[in-house]
Amino acid sequence: MVLLLHGFPMFWWTWREHIAPLASAGFHVVAMDVRGYGGSDHPPAGYDPTTLARDALGIIRSLGETSAVVIGHGVGGVIAWTLAAQSPESVSALAVVCSPHPRVMRSVLARNNDQKAALSYFLRMQLPFAPERYYGGHNARHVGDFLERYSHDRSWLSESVRENFQAAYRAWPTAHTAIEFHRWAIRSIYRTDGRKYQESISQPVKCSVLEIIGEKDPMILAEYADSSEYVDGTHQRILMPTGHYPHEENPQAFQDLLLTWLNKI
Repeated sequence: MVLLLHGFPMFWWTWREHIAPLASAGFHVVAMDVRGYGGSDHPPAGYDPTTLARDALGIIRSLGETSAVVIGHGVGGVIAWTLAAQSPESVSALAVVCSPHPRVMRSVLARNNDQKAALSYFLRMQLPFAPERYYGGHNARHVGDFLERYSHDRSWLSESVRENFQAAYRAWPTAHTAIEFHRWAIRSIYRTDGRKYQESISQPVKCSVLEIIGEKDPMILAEYADSSEYVDGTHQRILMPTGHYPHEENPQAFQDLLLTWLNKI
């Protein structure tokens, strides 16, 4: 099984170019909507990484598998790192896209103002009500604006693609629940649950890891995105000349990298 986990502000459809090629290569491909996004449930709580990782583990087991290759982008990458650390038997290999290990990001944010500025939208999401109105209002057009802002090659964002992503945010309460992870990430820093989470992922993961970084990513700065210290297995770090969405901006090159790595492991 290959389990695909999307990031913000997306849903399973972001993997549309990759499902058929992976299936043709012999993999059982599963692209899920993360809790609070798309067609998934939108409960009022449970947007911490541990709960989101348990959701992913539930998907793996509910489909009759004991483990999967987990591929995560952005927030989906945080979930993937968490699952590999907390339930190592369930992750046979890990590919993370523009999503360094959470402890790496915590360390970088504590000492680097450039990376803080690049992730400043996290702070704006701490406000009550305003972020929901911003992403859900005006026909959800700011969802498309967000995707454009953090892309390098914007040619993938046709009107129809923008419309599909925006449509997923018009149904309440997606504009609220999709933001809740971001609120947890900041508000938990000094809380007990946040400290317990950081401790739970403190040991390096044992499986093979492919780390794909967008060389021109304005959100996750490439020079600080290296998770090798948290990998005990084989670690391969690859820079792609893209923004924050390598799998969307250059799907063919992304597929080639992914299938070469999958065949190797």
